[in-house]
Amino acid sequence: MINGVNAKDVAKLAGVSQSSVSRVFFGGTPVSEKTRNKVLSAAEELGYNPNEFARSLITKKTRIIGLVMKGVENPFYPQVLKEFTTAFKKLGYSILFVQTNNEEIQKEDIDMLLNYNVAGIIITDAMLSLKVTNDIKKSKIPLVLFNRKAEKNDFLSVCTNNLDASRQIANFLHQKGCSNMVYISGDRNTSTSRDREQGFIETLDKHQVEYKIYESDYSYEGGYQTAKSIVLKGEIPSAFFVANDIMAMGVLDALRKHSIEVPLATKVVGFDNIAMTNWPIYNLTTWEQPISKMVEKTVNYVMEEIDNYTGIAGNIEIEGQLIERSTT
Repeated sequence: MINGVNAKDVAKLAGVSQSSVSRVFFGGTPVSEKTRNKVLSAAEELGYNPNEFARSLITKKTRIIGLVMKGVENPFYPQVLKEFTTAFKKLGYSILFVQTNNEEIQKEDIDMLLNYNVAGIIITDAMLSLKVTNDIKKSKIPLVLFNRKAEKNDFLSVCTNNLDASRQIANFLHQKGCSNMVYISGDRNTSTSRDREQGFIETLDKHQVEYKIYESDYSYEGGYQTAKSIVLKGEIPSAFFVANDIMAMGVLDALRKHSIEVPLATKVVGFDNIAMTNWPIYNLTTWEQPISKMVEKTVNYVMEEIDNYTGIAGNIEIEGQLIERSTT
């Protein structure tokens, strides 16, 4: 319904039954060409265009993609949302956005998406419980974990090759002459943080470089407070590798607050390459996640599964690149 006009109004003007209007717009038993023309003419005159939810009530199908996101305070994820919205809009699909505050997606979040008959689901920075996994499997709705790797191969996941990225970052800093380093992780329960930590420390172990690991929470404040505590203990490393850019910005501001010169006294590398990293006040060296390629892979998979559901699972890892700026 639009502008207060509904299918009943269209049926009255066209002189046909309401069920005939539904069949014209939503499919089902065929209608005659004469009836179809009457309905379409009446709909155009009244300005009627059935909305997606109304369509779903009849067809049990929509052109809506559910996107679940937790880290909205991290600028990386709004950029992801923007790219998904743009990509699906070109294909005639809309995004139903669900923001969750939990590391693990709650059943009520998924139930809402299923009630809207979404055509596909993308989960960006949270994990699935066994119950939720089973519900989605039964629904045969394509689902992708974006920027997360699945613990089991229940669904497709699309992410950066975090292991290789962190190895390259470790080698880069080692070649810069950094002899002791700090890694500041995000939530260590996440695959992204674990992989970045693993690749970094295994490379430093190979080079026999000293390091310390601090756990934070992927937030600016977390990065700031972690760096502040390190500075106050007088344990300034020759380099910081920080698990995302927004934390790395907090690290930089904490170092500057305590007059620690970057990159002379210590170097800082972030991860993501969000737009703010290129601001002159930060000019942060970082690892660029190939968001557009990751989004493209995800969209292609979802559309293929909508057309022909297979439930195929696995992990797609896409290579990023180091963006060197003044913090190193």
